[in-house]
Amino acid sequence: MAEKQTRDFIPVGIAILTISDTRTEGNDKSGNLLVSRLQEAGHRLQDKKIVPDNIYNIRAVITQWCIDDAVQAIITTGGTGITGRDGTPEAVSVLLDKEIPGFGETFRAISYEQIGTSTIQSRTIAGVCNGTFIFCLPGSTNACATAWDQLIIKQLDYRTRPCNLVELMPRLLEK
Repeated sequence: MAEKQTRDFIPVGIAILTISDTRTEGNDKSGNLLVSRLQEAGHRLQDKKIVPDNIYNIRAVITQWCIDDAVQAIITTGGTGITGRDGTPEAVSVLLDKEIPGFGETFRAISYEQIGTSTIQSRTIAGVCNGTFIFCLPGSTNACATAWDQLIIKQLDYRTRPCNLVELMPRLLEK
């Protein structure tokens, strides 16, 4: 039997965007949790910002990060609900070259085990913009922990088999 080949970890440059009318650096629990988790995993924090729930503010920051070669993934927290101020999916979806529908579907399936049918209120999405992965998470600290611990950490780890998003990065801009 052939010996299973192991792969080296490849750190990813990640930017964190908190979308909220009320959060500040002092009380941004979800954004800070994501920063802590990505750094513990060995990834690089490329930037972190907080913007109000406004689709144009959200798009402006994400667009800048998507043209920055150092940013390979963006994780947003907040604005994925269904209230009048929640506009993250609307802000981000028009920027996506490709959607990753399985991310939102899988997140809601996992979340169902924790919060039951309340998970239907989450409009969590993911996709690719100009070769940059974007994950839009709810503002809840628990939801961010769930998404990172059960989905994102594994897909942003080159060692994850049988496949992961990191190994696709060199091919994202193919035509």
